[in-house]
Amino acid sequence: MCGIVLFQVAENKFLETTWTPCPFRLIDYTKTDMELTPRQIVAELDKHIVGQDEAKRSVAIAVRNRWRRQQVDETMKKEISPKNIMMIGPTGVGKTEIARRLATLTGAPFIKIEATKYTEVGYYGRDVESMVRELVENALGIVRNTEREKVQEEALKRANDRLVDMLLPPHTRMRKPFDEDDEDEEYDNEDLSDAELVRKVKHDRNREKIRTMLDAGQMEERIVSVVSETRAIPMVMGNIPGMESMELDLQEMFSKIAPKSTTRRELTVKEAREFLIEQESDQLLNKDKIQSAAIELAENLGIIFIDEIDKIVASEKQHGADVSRQGVQRDLLPIVEGTTIQTKYGYVKTDHVLFIAAGAFHRASPSDLMPELQGRFPIRVELKDLTKDDFVRILTEPDGSLTKQYYALMQTEQVTLQFEEDGIDALAGYAFSINQKMQNIGARRLYTIIERMLEELSFDAPDRSGETVIVNAEYVRQRIDELCKDEDLSKFIL
Repeated sequence: MCGIVLFQVAENKFLETTWTPCPFRLIDYTKTDMELTPRQIVAELDKHIVGQDEAKRSVAIAVRNRWRRQQVDETMKKEISPKNIMMIGPTGVGKTEIARRLATLTGAPFIKIEATKYTEVGYYGRDVESMVRELVENALGIVRNTEREKVQEEALKRANDRLVDMLLPPHTRMRKPFDEDDEDEEYDNEDLSDAELVRKVKHDRNREKIRTMLDAGQMEERIVSVVSETRAIPMVMGNIPGMESMELDLQEMFSKIAPKSTTRRELTVKEAREFLIEQESDQLLNKDKIQSAAIELAENLGIIFIDEIDKIVASEKQHGADVSRQGVQRDLLPIVEGTTIQTKYGYVKTDHVLFIAAGAFHRASPSDLMPELQGRFPIRVELKDLTKDDFVRILTEPDGSLTKQYYALMQTEQVTLQFEEDGIDALAGYAFSINQKMQNIGARRLYTIIERMLEELSFDAPDRSGETVIVNAEYVRQRIDELCKDEDLSKFIL
């Protein structure tokens, strides 16, 4: 099955220049990061997520065990496998939020994927192996950013040298008639005449003045001309099921034979410096070593969060989409169990990748998954339904709670939004009550209720600058009570 190859012109870096790789040694990334203790991890999660202590503890222990494994000897390290976790609970109780916050806490490669976007090999869609390739890309970004910081000083020096050359090119020897062949010939000061030597010394002095002004930030708004290179990037159209790696290879192959063109851009010194630093940093890095370190980092510390795993449970009727769902489970099994996946950076083993699965399991149960797949998630954590007290805490305790978010939004219009305790209690009561009467969507119900309550204020806020709006129980009832009584209407609005 052949695809159609299209070429999209996208701007690449500046013109290639000669360079010498910087002799640096990659640090052992598998020995760093994730040094937070389980108690510290739970404390960080508590800042953003209310309740669900059991799930937080299980995730914190699993993350800490990743660090512990790196401290043992090599023989024992190979024997220790990750204890994968399955979080079970209704929607809106914090499963996805735990994963999102965990990604910011760990310095390890972390990706969150939806199980529903994968199909069985042979069906149109993405195959499950692509999640491992995404994990490697994430690890590559971590390693590259760390190495960029190490060469930042040298890259800045080289960028400033190039800026000086753009503002005032180096001195060139005045040519005599018929000596065009000697244009680029190196020369010593002894080869120069007295007049040429005076010109060269004066020229070098001016270059040093420009360098000093650059360092002092006095030339940031000067315009320099930069030549950039555009390369045609191939886009392979026509998704080949299960052949994503082949598409990447085709893109790389066509990119080498794609036509190039150069363009000249006018940039300020400040903009050009940023651009040149990025280019020089890339040239100073050893890409092969970075790719090897990224693969090792993904293999040893990678974490993959699989959300909506309950949606790939097949029903009793094995037809249509159910066939592909069962196939996704079969394809997922060897990856969770441990296998080798081919990526464009090399082969990646998933034996020690930590998998955390989550699902609501409204119409199915974990036992409906393939027995082999169930066994690969030995730790089961059940998240509890949110109570009214939980809603009150959600509205007040987290650093980025909804009440604090809306307060900050209204402050931009010079309107002070003041939430009283009875007002927060009323909001929590309505959220809990509506969840019990209709579909239970957990904490997401608070979004719809508060947005509905503040709809009028949000519209009129520009005209109410300087006012203070007090949200108490009466304020909430006036705007929500009638809507809650009309069940038919509330089904669509709340």
